[in-house]
Amino acid sequence: MNVLVIGGGGREHTIAWKLTQSPKVKKIYCAPGNGGTAQFAQNVPIDVHDFAGLAQFAKDEGIDLTIVGPEDPLFAGIVDFFEQRNLPIYGPHADAARMEGSKCFAKKMMSRYNIPTARYESFIDYESALAYVREQGAPIVIKADGLAAGKGVVVAESLEEAENALFDMMKTGSFGEAGARVVIEECMRGEELTLLSFVDGETVKPMIASQDHKQVFDGDKGPNTGGMGTYAPVPQVSAALMEQIVETIVKPIAKGMVQEGFPFKGVLYTGLMLTAVGPKVVEFNVRFGDPETQVVLPLLKTDLVDIVLATISGELASLDIQWKEGSAVCVVMAAPGYPGEYPKGAVIEGLADAKADDNVFVFHAGTKQADDAVVTNGGRVLGVTGIGNGLIEARDAAYAGVKKLRFEGAHYRTDIAAKALRRV
Repeated sequence: MNVLVIGGGGREHTIAWKLTQSPKVKKIYCAPGNGGTAQFAQNVPIDVHDFAGLAQFAKDEGIDLTIVGPEDPLFAGIVDFFEQRNLPIYGPHADAARMEGSKCFAKKMMSRYNIPTARYESFIDYESALAYVREQGAPIVIKADGLAAGKGVVVAESLEEAENALFDMMKTGSFGEAGARVVIEECMRGEELTLLSFVDGETVKPMIASQDHKQVFDGDKGPNTGGMGTYAPVPQVSAALMEQIVETIVKPIAKGMVQEGFPFKGVLYTGLMLTAVGPKVVEFNVRFGDPETQVVLPLLKTDLVDIVLATISGELASLDIQWKEGSAVCVVMAAPGYPGEYPKGAVIEGLADAKADDNVFVFHAGTKQADDAVVTNGGRVLGVTGIGNGLIEARDAAYAGVKKLRFEGAHYRTDIAAKALRRV
């Protein structure tokens, strides 16, 4: 098969890398790809929003399967566009992608199908939103309703912080149209958990749970990012709790989408808070997580192509998905200044040294090939994943890989998986 992976981040590098392990795959194309995918796939300079260009490429090159990485093209209807042209593609339709594209829409769906989540109100009027925040007090969570690259959420510990976040979103337009409507939630306390699931209508096949680290600094300090690292599995989450999450959250929302007339096909990301009264949904996303993918896919034993094809053909229910023993830890190396403004073009050194260890995988996120060098080209630059028999081995491997890599101003968290290791 010829396979096209749409996107150019760490998630897409990981997906493309996993596809290289399938005997069914002949050639992989990435649009636009990055400096890492260029090592084994053919990068194609087509923007993820150029549906006509992507579809024409798929037709011209005889692409047998397209897999969509990022959320923006899904919400904009790329799956619908490809299917109308009889081009096989993996991911949810635009109407199902609203579960990520509008937090207000997702909240209404959760309310309708009794999915446990934080209390909320939504606003399009700034003065009304400000009055509500002052009435509720802090801590409180302010969310841009639309897509904001994982950064449109502020957990405000003070009223001043909440008011500033509201002003930035609704008055300054820091997230553009995504912040024209805001969702204001009660602040939930507890540990966060991510559960990715392969979904085909009412069929739900959960993956291994993982835990992301959203804040930029150690100890969960500083502003939210797209994710500074993650690990899987999560030992502090029992099999019974996992089953409860699947049976009371993931399956009911999947069934609800079928009943509403927009069945979900693809990867459903369930972001959870493990509160004192049980698991509650923080958010739903409609694609592989980033950087969760960098720890989940290395532990997948079943051929990813088989899962994708079974979903497209409506046969996921009959597929037995197998997982490897062991653990994985991913540490994100970021550019100086991230998640704010950051420079590009710094030469990355040590890539060959880091990859020499069979237990270390370096997944490129914000990189590009420049002559004979790989240089930085984004905020999150590299995701360094270590695997091992347990979390301690995996974590040691990941940080050993990080220490072999260098680029100017690189920063990363030193406490990825520490919450779990306290329980090991």
